[in-house]
Amino acid sequence: MSYPVTLTVDHPDKLSRGVLLLKVFLGWLYVGIPHGFVLWLYQIAVSIVMFIVFWAILFAGKFPKGMFDFVVGYTRWNFNVSAYMGLLTDDYPPFSGEENASYPVILSVDHPDKLSRGVLLLKVFLGWLYVGIPHGFMLTLYAIAVAVVMFIAFWAILFAGKFPRGMFDFVVGFRRWLLNVQAYMCFLTDEYPPFSGEQK
Repeated sequence: MSYPVTLTVDHPDKLSRGVLLLKVFLGWLYVGIPHGFVLWLYQIAVSIVMFIVFWAILFAGKFPKGMFDFVVGYTRWNFNVSAYMGLLTDDYPPFSGEENASYPVILSVDHPDKLSRGVLLLKVFLGWLYVGIPHGFMLTLYAIAVAVVMFIAFWAILFAGKFPRGMFDFVVGFRRWLLNVQAYMCFLTDEYPPFSGEQK
């Protein structure tokens, strides 16, 4: 059975050395400031929405579709920026949380018809224990390996203009695993996240 969170990132045939250096030295200016400011405001709104959503799930067992799309939109926008700055694509991230089939990063989450009140309370009070500890431990080890891979990938892009496919998939796998955990803990799904970065 497929997991309700889908993340695909197209592997680029070629990456620009100039864009690579631009990201490293001026990314904070032309990406961080405009996207960062809007995402900061968006995050404040998402925090308010999530407070309302908690009560909606607790009393009605549902994540209202409009609020769900709003939260997923924030997650998608944030990830698009992260993918660009993380060297996964040279396509500048759109100023939108809408799904864009022409963008090389596709993130989608199936809206659940029903969510469990019991699982909601379990996440809130014991999520740190049964999700945070096992996934956190594995993701910390994964993150260390990703840091090494990204260092190598930087030089590969600088000298060859390519992000080696195996390394690329390894990094995307890490992002996917992290995203699955985030989706579970943010009430987007009741399906426990897999211990894997593979697309389920």
